[in-house]
Amino acid sequence: MHRWGRLAKVVCGLNLFKIKKILYVMRLSIVLPARNEEVSLRKLLPKLVELYPDAETIVVNDGSTDGTAALCEECGVKVINHPYSKGNGAAVRTGADAASGDILVFMDADGQHDPGAIRQLLAKYDEGYHMVVGARSFRSQATFGRGVANKFYNLLASWVVGHKIPDLTSGFRVANAKKFRRFLYMLPNGFSYPTTITMAFFRSGYSVGYVKIDVGARQGKSHIKLVRDGLRFLLIIFRVGTLYSPLKLFLPVSVFHFTLGLGYYIFTYLTQSRFTNMSALLFVTSILVFLIGLVSEQVTNLLYAREDN
Repeated sequence: MHRWGRLAKVVCGLNLFKIKKILYVMRLSIVLPARNEEVSLRKLLPKLVELYPDAETIVVNDGSTDGTAALCEECGVKVINHPYSKGNGAAVRTGADAASGDILVFMDADGQHDPGAIRQLLAKYDEGYHMVVGARSFRSQATFGRGVANKFYNLLASWVVGHKIPDLTSGFRVANAKKFRRFLYMLPNGFSYPTTITMAFFRSGYSVGYVKIDVGARQGKSHIKLVRDGLRFLLIIFRVGTLYSPLKLFLPVSVFHFTLGLGYYIFTYLTQSRFTNMSALLFVTSILVFLIGLVSEQVTNLLYAREDN
């Protein structure tokens, strides 16, 4: 028994050594999209360099007009300059494409995300997840209205994918670099990139985990405009369904038109003893919506075909 115990310790020691070796080999790349964030980056970048000296830190300067680029060079981090502002999602694509790490960390450059929380996300990632998201609490939302909107998006997305999604739009996340790059072509230029990448990971069968975090107050002026981005975020409702399972979105619409057409036909038959053009139009619309959803479902299946090697 003593011999077997010693053998077990040796085996466990080898496994632990392998785990440490894997963690050491896996390089970390921290990507920060930034537009006129000199004030917040002056505090954030030294913390990142101090906490993660071996990590590759990339700041994507999205057409800033302040001293963001010069500050990055001062701090010794890699900076990629956009000649003009292309949007948060475009900056994320640029950073992810340029990163050399096996694990990508995305965080805002406005000072809301605590660099120390990266360790919590990485610990969750090491449990076997392909992407881990920092989920904000309701009190951590910038405004009450935005908190209500995000709550609605979370519920909608959870219903669509069949898994609880605590925070659909959080920009603080850790992801497997190879799998993340599979969907770069799908990412929009604007602020809805977190929605797109989250739904893409779920649809492809990758594991997505969440860690509760608190975020600080934003430093500087927000780049989100209430009317412009409010209307844009409404499109998230449709993107959620079409990115994951189009038929799940189109089928209720089809059933609604069919039910409405059937009800109107029964009404006109009982009152006028005839089949009206309106009933025919509703029935045809129902069939067309269903067929569009069916074709979209097949296209989506091809789009998210697994290509793991």
